[in-house]
Amino acid sequence: MDTPCTLMIHFEKGSAAMANVINSDLEGSDVAAKAEAMKRAVTLLVNGETLPKLFLTVVRYVLPSEDHTIQKLLLLYLEIIDKRDPAGRVLPEMILVCQKLRDNLRHPNEYIRGVTLRFLCRLSEPEILEPLVPSILENLNHRHHFVRRHALSAISAIYRLPHGDKLIPDALELVERAVASEQDASARRNAFLMLCLCAQERALVHLFSNAQRVTQWPDLLQMAAVDLIRKVCTSPNRADKGRYIKILSSLLSSPSTALVYECAGALASLSSAPTDGRAAANTYTKLLSSQSDTNVRLILLDRLNELRNSHRHVMVDVVMDVLPALAIPNLDVKRKVLDLVLGLLTPRNVKEVVVYLKKEAAKTKSGEYRRMLLQAIHECAVEVPKVAGSVAHLLMDFLGGTNAAAAVDVVLFVREIIATTADPKLRLSMIRRLSDTFYRIRSSRVCSIALSILGEYSLSLAEVERAISTIRQCLGDPPFSTVSTDGETTDPSKPAQPMVNSVTVSSRRPVVVHADSTLSAATEAVSTPSVTPVSLASTLNLRSLILSGDFCLAAVVASTLTKLVLRLQEVQPSKAEAKKACTGALLVMTSILQLQSSS
Repeated sequence: MDTPCTLMIHFEKGSAAMANVINSDLEGSDVAAKAEAMKRAVTLLVNGETLPKLFLTVVRYVLPSEDHTIQKLLLLYLEIIDKRDPAGRVLPEMILVCQKLRDNLRHPNEYIRGVTLRFLCRLSEPEILEPLVPSILENLNHRHHFVRRHALSAISAIYRLPHGDKLIPDALELVERAVASEQDASARRNAFLMLCLCAQERALVHLFSNAQRVTQWPDLLQMAAVDLIRKVCTSPNRADKGRYIKILSSLLSSPSTALVYECAGALASLSSAPTDGRAAANTYTKLLSSQSDTNVRLILLDRLNELRNSHRHVMVDVVMDVLPALAIPNLDVKRKVLDLVLGLLTPRNVKEVVVYLKKEAAKTKSGEYRRMLLQAIHECAVEVPKVAGSVAHLLMDFLGGTNAAAAVDVVLFVREIIATTADPKLRLSMIRRLSDTFYRIRSSRVCSIALSILGEYSLSLAEVERAISTIRQCLGDPPFSTVSTDGETTDPSKPAQPMVNSVTVSSRRPVVVHADSTLSAATEAVSTPSVTPVSLASTLNLRSLILSGDFCLAAVVASTLTKLVLRLQEVQPSKAEAKKACTGALLVMTSILQLQSSS
């Protein structure tokens, strides 16, 4: 097995062999082989190899080449290698490289000039750059904008080096003239950026002298102006901040979405005036409705959320402009929109928000989105209690929905409103509405919570009687399992018997539990409150759940009936009616026990 030292020796031998192959290819005359060898050399250098003997081969055989691909690879190679010896002096071979660079800067092909100027932006050796400065300055007047653009970048990079102002003493004047006379947008931007970095006051003078024409500048130059304004307006007591904000406001009408976004952010961060905050908020909302990229929308919502913290009084007025973003199909966007809107609720806008959320909840078919909307409506009611009544009545329509989690949220919210409201009319209407919609509930947990609400908060005689009637109608006729005279027990999962004149008729003679707890065979049909035959199957939700084996729900039914009967005995003046209700409740409970024992 090879040790680490052995592996290192093998690696060094492999690297030396690779260097020999590269040298051999570079010394050949095949242009394609030279280009491939240069690619391998650059890759090895980037990966940490030194290849010390390769530089002389490159100077001899690659430097004179006129092929554009090889020239580009040569510049990459020169950018990577160490250009100084161990003593810190520039390598003598760099004299030949400087001559080649000077020739490239005067090359008739503008591409060679441009890539060479771009390479010089990444050099930091004054000994190499100094003889090239006159050739660099000559390119400021080149006919092609590609060359002028990179010439300005090279001047900016050289001037920002230590002692770079000595290499090009008049660089600022040259660049200032270029800003005023240059026609190419990118070249003009490069010149303006140099003024912003190296002579900020000159850049501000140019900006203010063209304040009326800033809207006519190219997008790239306008973006640089916005960055400059951000930088110089960091001082809170700057006297001329109003002039900068006026420029930013004028740029908000630009067709460039990137520029408009940056201007809105600058306005929001630099000004606390309501007009500027409203302009930024309106800009973000317009971009939110016009952009199709989900990531951009999420970023815009984050900016609006930041604006809510600094300009809340302004954001309250644009809540209804943000809500249309709920039409975006992405759930993350919907969630951020709802979070933003819920953070801006006031008694003045809550009604409009609730109406909009109601419409969204009514038309959506997505279970997850509907649950988000229901939770948002719940928070609206908690934040502004005066809308709790209308909100609660709306939410009760979703108790019978197929989304069990949303239905649980709704019934818990209903319980919270009933328990905390100080308005007796609201409590009474909610109890009545819950009784009327109870038959639509299909979830066992929701039924249990709704039953506990009816048992706990049905206080008056009418409420108690309505609650008992609702439970009896949803249970259907006891018994829940029928026992024939010969001792056979029917299958409780079978459908209920058909209705004849609103009376349930059993095909067999069931065992009936009397008030004195004795059992006898029934000889007559047991009457129940009148229920339409068509709606019978849809109203017996409690019966179907209990027959499916949910005896926890059956225990809740028994507990609720016990509470209601005891309360009825307190509020019912007729002792006969109270005793009748008690008998009916006992009949239901014994029927449940009979069903459990027969299962």
